[in-house]
Amino acid sequence: MPAPRKYPPELIERGVQMVAAIRHGDPGRPGVIRQVGELLDIHPEVLRHWVKKADAESEEKAHDIGRETVHLRQLERENAELRRVNGILKAAAILFAAEIDRAS
Repeated sequence: MPAPRKYPPELIERGVQMVAAIRHGDPGRPGVIRQVGELLDIHPEVLRHWVKKADAESEEKAHDIGRETVHLRQLERENAELRRVNGILKAAAILFAAEIDRAS
């Protein structure tokens, strides 16, 4: 049986959000994790671990979104090509139908 968690998930999320917000507002500020840890009564190394994990998940999500964007653009190009080909085929069908009508 795993050990009980010392920190509730809400506190973990709040600590990570606070660190991210401070870093976003003042990127060069040193000791952010320690300051937030002291404020929320979380050991700095534990908070550092949560922040690293959140950063990695965020980076992975951004990478997945990038892949999805590339795939979407590829599908849009393919769709445009299929529409173009479909238009050509419709025009050819009309032309052949007219030829058949003239021959009859």
